[in-house]
Amino acid sequence: MLVVQKFGGSSLANADRLRRVAQRIGETQAQGHRVAVVVSAMGDTTDDLIALAHTLTSCNFRREMDMLMATGEQQSIALLAMTLLDMGISAISLTGRMAGFHTDGNYGNGRIVRIECERVEQELALGKVVVVAGFQGVDRSENVITLGRGGSDTSAVALAVAIGADICEIYTDVEGVYTADPRMVRKAWKMPSISYDEMLEMAAMGAMVLQPRSVELAKQYGVRLHVRSSFNHSEGTIVSEEALMNRNLEKELVVCGVAHDLNVLKVTLFAIPDTPGVAGRIFGALAAEGVNVDMIIQSGNRADKQDLSFTCGRDERVGIENVIGVLARDLAAEGFELSDTKAKISIVGAGMITNPGVAARMFKVLAEIGCNIDMISTSEIKISCIVDEIKIKQAVLALHTAFDLDCEG
Repeated sequence: MLVVQKFGGSSLANADRLRRVAQRIGETQAQGHRVAVVVSAMGDTTDDLIALAHTLTSCNFRREMDMLMATGEQQSIALLAMTLLDMGISAISLTGRMAGFHTDGNYGNGRIVRIECERVEQELALGKVVVVAGFQGVDRSENVITLGRGGSDTSAVALAVAIGADICEIYTDVEGVYTADPRMVRKAWKMPSISYDEMLEMAAMGAMVLQPRSVELAKQYGVRLHVRSSFNHSEGTIVSEEALMNRNLEKELVVCGVAHDLNVLKVTLFAIPDTPGVAGRIFGALAAEGVNVDMIIQSGNRADKQDLSFTCGRDERVGIENVIGVLARDLAAEGFELSDTKAKISIVGAGMITNPGVAARMFKVLAEIGCNIDMISTSEIKISCIVDEIKIKQAVLALHTAFDLDCEG
């Protein structure tokens, strides 16, 4: 079997953990499997590099930041390859460029356009464990491009697609995908399986186990994912289409999980013109600045003016500040507001499709704990609300209980 294994920063945080990861890789190879490994930077390396850069400049030199951040993964691949070689396991480390990862030119949030995987396949054919730097590739001009936070997950899935791996194992510091964050909800439980669509919604709504783009890619190409702990050998959570096909929705829980996201910046433009093309100007300017917008709501009309609110990540604040004042002035708005005291809470489940009243129950539960709703977004299998951050833990616990997700004991 051909296996891609991905190890995150917490799994590689120090020398002892590097050795444990190397042993896990060696065990997999000893079972007769060919193994390609994708790694993140060790521990908090990426955050430390960003903080160091910010002590030297307040400017966002995007190309140079990508050059800097990519070095974290390069440390990891070299150290892990050395550890494997010292154990007598044939191994080789490859940067994203060496492994054939080609991206677009979007610094800090690049997208993989193709993988020329001949080098990886050659090294695998020689019996080597190939250790690849995640989170990075190069554009047409050979500039280093990083893939955004959590991008190593996407690197791993993309590599699995390119080399035709039988499974992609995502190793992390939790044992799988839980019905809620187990650090917040003691009665959360690990799901043995989850569908691509449900996992995608959970990831997009704040569950930090997998990067949403990696799940999109896995669904598109049918890559079977196994999310599991790097600290033990317990079975984790399988992410696949079969997880939904094998489920009887009439007997299963309507909601399979509660996700929350504290990385929310709410932006409001007050009294903008209610005329065609205004929204296009606003979100076109934000897109040009590289800002990823999440939820959007527009108020009712009053005197040909409307308020418009949207959310994005708090890490997008610099990009927002670069354009929002100009937009407010050009649109003759009455002002704007940026709020970083909000959070997003979501319920997810394929069972919502055939069960009416889910939204009403969610809103009733939030009302009962005095949690006001600022914004609402829905899909067939997800309902998300923007609420005050101070209420988020209480809201997660209440919804987890209300939708029968609490485990006993």
